[in-house]
Amino acid sequence: MHVVFTKGPGTSYDIAVHRETGAALAPRNGPGGHPYLPHDLVHLLVEAEAGIGLGVYGRLAAGDNGLFWPADPAERAKANRRRRTKRPQPAPGAKADMARSEELAGIAVPVWEVRNGHTRELPAYVTAGEIPPVIDRIVARLEEYAHRWHALPVGGSLTVTW
Repeated sequence: MHVVFTKGPGTSYDIAVHRETGAALAPRNGPGGHPYLPHDLVHLLVEAEAGIGLGVYGRLAAGDNGLFWPADPAERAKANRRRRTKRPQPAPGAKADMARSEELAGIAVPVWEVRNGHTRELPAYVTAGEIPPVIDRIVARLEEYAHRWHALPVGGSLTVTW
């Protein structure tokens, strides 16, 4: 699966997913908020590096639509009907994987910011003694992409393979 992040003005961005399994998905806007590390890119890198298989990206690769809608209007109507008539139950372990992705992202970004001089200290909820070892690998991946993203012009894209 290939995920394309396209830079918008300010900290906004669009995200498109190209996958082999499941309906083709329409691109969507990302939540923005960080000039170096788009939120959805952070989660992709966290989930890939930490081996989180039932987070956002593992489920997308397996055919789940997640936060996206099918690009085909007929498929979108079917997906909308399914969402209204029955609440899809996440696969066993999916809630735990999503929580782990959020937890690791919430630690990795501040650690990256401190290591790169964007802030002086970690937030109170992150204590140095409680940083899991996987954070060093995640921060290295964030470093790999952060400056490339920041240097992109508006309309420029970055593609990451899952």
